Amino acid sequence: MPSSAMAPSYAAVLRTRHACRTFGAALLGRLSYGTVSLSLVLAIKETTHSYAVTGTVLALFGLTGVLLSPTRARLIDRYGPRRALLPMAAAYALLLTGLALATWRPGASGTLLGVLAVPAGACMPPLGPVMRTLWSDLVPDRRLLQRAYSLDTVAEELLFVTGPLLVGLLVQVAAPSVGVALSAALVGTGSLALVSSPVVRGWGGRDKAPAGQAPSEGPASGLPPAPLRRRLLRGGPGLRQALAVSAATGVCLGAFDLLVIAFADAHDEPAAVAWVLAALSGGSALGGLVYGAVSWRASNRLRLALLAAAMGLTLGTTGLAPHPYVLVVWAALGGLFVAPALTTAYLIADECASHATRTTAGAWVNTAFNAGSAGATAATGLLVGHLPLPVCCALVATPVVLSAATALHRPRRPAPDATALRGPAGECTSHGAGARAGGREVDAAESPDPRSESS
Repeated sequence: MPSSAMAPSYAAVLRTRHACRTFGAALLGRLSYGTVSLSLVLAIKETTHSYAVTGTVLALFGLTGVLLSPTRARLIDRYGPRRALLPMAAAYALLLTGLALATWRPGASGTLLGVLAVPAGACMPPLGPVMRTLWSDLVPDRRLLQRAYSLDTVAEELLFVTGPLLVGLLVQVAAPSVGVALSAALVGTGSLALVSSPVVRGWGGRDKAPAGQAPSEGPASGLPPAPLRRRLLRGGPGLRQALAVSAATGVCLGAFDLLVIAFADAHDEPAAVAWVLAALSGGSALGGLVYGAVSWRASNRLRLALLAAAMGLTLGTTGLAPHPYVLVVWAALGGLFVAPALTTAYLIADECASHATRTTAGAWVNTAFNAGSAGATAATGLLVGHLPLPVCCALVATPVVLSAATALHRPRRPAPDATALRGPAGECTSHGAGARAGGREVDAAESPDPRSESS
């Protein structure tokens, strides 16, 4: 049955031809991202007995992964998963295996670990952006795509809860380096299963560089192609809003983990940390499932602004909680808006991108979130101890509240080269999405369809 004929539901998404196989393969590979960080921390600390070396190696691994994410996505948009994703995954798995071997015995050189960590981070395959691009092919019905993205976001949230728990069980019976090796096996197996999906077989290279293309616009530059880059910088308020909210959400959540630890220490309740963070993730999963099941009439840009404001105001006042176990409830309430906000940001990015740049656009949303999270963790470490916790919580949530204002911007007049890519309200409308939805363009300002109202 064509997806367009199905009633919009999560069951309809999973009944779509090849959806379960493709999604399952992507989740298997993405579970590696939930296991690798904790495994590396434990393995490097055990072999070097140095927090400084551990922190440095993890920072190198994380930064190269975040900064080169758009480059990797751009390569996949250009050459397809079989020619780009599979070599990345193979190199990443081999380098993780090298790190596992290097940390197997005590006394590993910090320099060697750093030399292995940098290219490993650079090769990390963007399985999330690739899967979201494949969802656009699997479920061309725009109502179903909202459900698919919500399901994807919630599943990813749960993987980052399941992964550390799996590592915690594993280190009870084996060395931490086995967790690194497991991460390599997961990403290798999942990536191979993903590229063998019939959906991926028809991908091919979607973006051919025009003759005489400047080197700075090539696939290795990490920049989106010129049309997407112009919309990102000046002509795409929807995409800019998605990036702003994603980065601000990363700032808030990256800082929140550290603030919860400080809050629990101040109340002498260290065991409450796990409950608070679990409540945040549980609230996010619940909110994402409910959000995806509703057929919204408000535009995606308006919804994203409201979600950002609600998230920021809720998490910004968590520092006023009188006890860590009251904070559990507060965190769950704030989490209700996290997955819906990220789901909407991905919908907006998909709609703003052309058929040839959807993976790159989604990767930019990922990059904004991860960069915000990494920067906030470092900044929050400086704030804690110098300012009261309620003030710290309010400060880190302020960017999320302010990012809601990006929905208020409307361009006065679209540039001639961007007119065909935007609706009359200045929102992005993807030609590729319109074609996939039934061979016609849908006006972003007039259609009640949820996906057609996004960026």
